[in-house]
Amino acid sequence: MADTPETPILDRISVPADMKSLSDRELVALAKDVRAETISAVSETGGHLGAGLGVVELTVALHAVFDTPRDRIIWDVGHQCYPHKILTGRRDRIRTLRAEGGLSGFTKRSESPFDPFGAGHSSTSISAALGFAVARDLGGAPEHGIGDAIAVIGDGSMSAGMAFEAMNNAGHLGRRLFVILNDNEMSIAPPVGAMSNYLSRLYAGEPFQELKAAAKGAVSLLPEPFQEGARRAKEMVKSMTVGGTLFEELGFSYVGPIDGHDMESLLSILRTVHDRATGPMLIHVITKKGKGYAPAEAARDRGHATARFDVSSGKQHKAPSNAPSYTSVFGKTLVDLAGKDDKVCAVTAAMPDGTGLNLMAERYPSRCFDVGIAEQHGVTFSAALAAGGMKPFCAMYSTFLQRGYDQVVHDVAVQRLPVRFAIDRAGLVGADGATHAGAFDIAFMSNLPGMVVMAAADEAELMHMVATAHAINDGPCAFRYPRGEGVGVDLPEQGEVLEIGKGRMIREGARVAILSFGTRLAEVEKAAEALTARGISPTIADARFAKPMDRDLIMKLAADHEALITIEEGAVGGFGSHVAQLLADEGVFDTGLKFRSMFLPDTFIDHASPARMYEEAGLSAKHIEAKVLDVLGIAQIGEKRA
Repeated sequence: MADTPETPILDRISVPADMKSLSDRELVALAKDVRAETISAVSETGGHLGAGLGVVELTVALHAVFDTPRDRIIWDVGHQCYPHKILTGRRDRIRTLRAEGGLSGFTKRSESPFDPFGAGHSSTSISAALGFAVARDLGGAPEHGIGDAIAVIGDGSMSAGMAFEAMNNAGHLGRRLFVILNDNEMSIAPPVGAMSNYLSRLYAGEPFQELKAAAKGAVSLLPEPFQEGARRAKEMVKSMTVGGTLFEELGFSYVGPIDGHDMESLLSILRTVHDRATGPMLIHVITKKGKGYAPAEAARDRGHATARFDVSSGKQHKAPSNAPSYTSVFGKTLVDLAGKDDKVCAVTAAMPDGTGLNLMAERYPSRCFDVGIAEQHGVTFSAALAAGGMKPFCAMYSTFLQRGYDQVVHDVAVQRLPVRFAIDRAGLVGADGATHAGAFDIAFMSNLPGMVVMAAADEAELMHMVATAHAINDGPCAFRYPRGEGVGVDLPEQGEVLEIGKGRMIREGARVAILSFGTRLAEVEKAAEALTARGISPTIADARFAKPMDRDLIMKLAADHEALITIEEGAVGGFGSHVAQLLADEGVFDTGLKFRSMFLPDTFIDHASPARMYEEAGLSAKHIEAKVLDVLGIAQIGEKRA
């Protein structure tokens, strides 16, 4: 275990109330301790490092000025909440971050009263803060009461429409609340679009020191003798730059920009607005992602997500790769297709690296679009690209695609536009837990008329499905694949176009058939080996398609076996439900077929390793084996085996 840093001031802090007795000088020292503790902890656990390091001073200042948990600090997404957790009674567990049974990597209501609103997706904090502010004014009385509501939102998250919807509503209602715009010029990927350019212009062209000085003049909040000078300073800033005009038009009083690593400035501004604000305030704070840890500052992603690492060198301890990741296989296959077809283009929502589209962006930048944290826009943008004669691949995590579902329905499916949805992070994802699990896309895509839905059983199958999606030009399609490494199969030179709606037989057996959809196929084959040792040889088939289903294959499996079991890495209502509906419609159950469906349980599964999460979900090889024995009525054999 790494040596823990010396943190004399932090050692005196158990909860934020302990900070009230500290001097401003001691708060500066506390920030240094929190930064050191954050680096030390994440070096042991891995996780989101850069975002937290960027808000250390801001975190200390907020807890020093406001009265949490009565005052509600809402961290947008939650990537940056590790320093907050250290200061709010969880330091003793901070080295359990993202581990099974340990602290969540995000804010979580069930974990602490200091986490008033859970997150994992971006751009929700202002809506939540406004909800708390209105609840307060209406007499809401939850545990700990409700005081002020403070949303801390990054410039990347501010690019999402939901943030502006919330600000527009907040400006209209005029309630007292605080929005801290944490502007680090960098979301996970370099922030894109006019919003980031706008923020850049706020402090471009003039010495930062002058802007910082002008920022201290939040005109209406200052004592009367200082107001006239502050007005002149503010107008000077606005004449040189765009200033806070946009935010003020939305009904917010704008203060900034402020150096987010200058504790004196932060404390001064926060104390002033805390004492004097009557309506919605936007405080624009400039920070540096990865601040105070050279390896993170030097990294391209500023240490956004790291494995365990050596503190002195920053070298990450990553397990050696045994097979290419599904994400990289998708990215490389798409680049190959784009080289042969100049109509191929790609769209992602702030996750070019996470979806493998960084390869496309490097090779064919004019045909690769990162729309920022704006899934709804990304889907409709893709729909119009398709209507315009292009062949768009819309690459999003399953959990993020949920945010664009209305557009999938109305702008893509209703119009039968050939958008190709590449759905990454399908199934359970490990340390990011329930907020990032891809549990629902099979169900919500398969119920759409005309949608072709595929799931890759291995990395070679993924190549075939990318090629198949490219060949579909008369309507939308989707193919899903998990996070992490493939199973190590040989990869073909190029993907083959599959026959739409046709599965494949993996092995012929007797009595029971297992029909797999997606990457549980490897676990099914492990279970089959164990069953063979018991004298039971199941038939195994890979469905490939949830829609359209391979009716002939399913009916043959039903006719030739006593029992049929489906398995998928998705929630109820997905593949197995569609198979059951087909069998019911065809009257198969009337003749005595035993049917079982294995899917994710009807609960949100907490973070752990993917293997442990699938154990908890009941979808591992031993659970498949037990299901076969149970459906055949011979489960007692398992109890007798030594």
